[in-house]
Amino acid sequence: MDLIWVIEKIRFINQISFTMPRAKLPRKSTNVDMTAMCDVAFLLLSFFILATKFKPPEALTVVTPSSVSSKIAPDANVLLITMDRDGKVYFSVSDKNTSEKKEIIEALNTSKALGLTDAEMKNFYANAAAYIGVPFSQLKSLLDKAPDQLKGVVMPGIPTQDSTNNELLEWVRAAVTVSANGGFNGGHMNIVVKGDDAAKYPSFQGVIWAFKKNDQLKFQLWTSPVAAPPGSELDKIQSKSGNKSSDL
Repeated sequence: MDLIWVIEKIRFINQISFTMPRAKLPRKSTNVDMTAMCDVAFLLLSFFILATKFKPPEALTVVTPSSVSSKIAPDANVLLITMDRDGKVYFSVSDKNTSEKKEIIEALNTSKALGLTDAEMKNFYANAAAYIGVPFSQLKSLLDKAPDQLKGVVMPGIPTQDSTNNELLEWVRAAVTVSANGGFNGGHMNIVVKGDDAAKYPSFQGVIWAFKKNDQLKFQLWTSPVAAPPGSELDKIQSKSGNKSSDL
């Protein structure tokens, strides 16, 4: 009798365990602390903002012709002759050559009796991205202005189209003399011509004439880089070497 009672009790307990609902554990959402990751992101953003060097706006707007040259434009020891779309010619020297710019303007002040003061000459050689685009007769009034006053000044350009009054000849001569005396890193002056694609030939002819008169027969043309035609020999060479088109 006792054995039968035990068996019935066990059977009853098993039925209860199968019929009773199981307790469900509550699901908790995963909480990820993003504070550390946000700190790293803002630190990287701050680094790139402080370390990035933006290209300064160009003083002269020139749309250069296109080319597939793979040569990189130099940024030092450069004598730059610029021609805008109207054929106006401008003279400038790379910002890294402050001492050469000083020697050039001092030589012209003496040879052409311009009567420039030290402060006026300093406005040329100490001013970053300074360029000359006026005849000698207007040079003193131009350099008398502070750099911030030159932003709205419209320059007529250096006279070049008349061979009897090609004043670019004198600017190039002064630069060549400075280079011959050891300037521009021991005479390594790079003559670069940056002409607008819409500029007319007479302006370019006057620039070439000024170069020839100073025995400067080698110069570089500043162009806008474009990719070489797919499948061309230049494209194959650039693909093998990893070089891309550049400014010259």
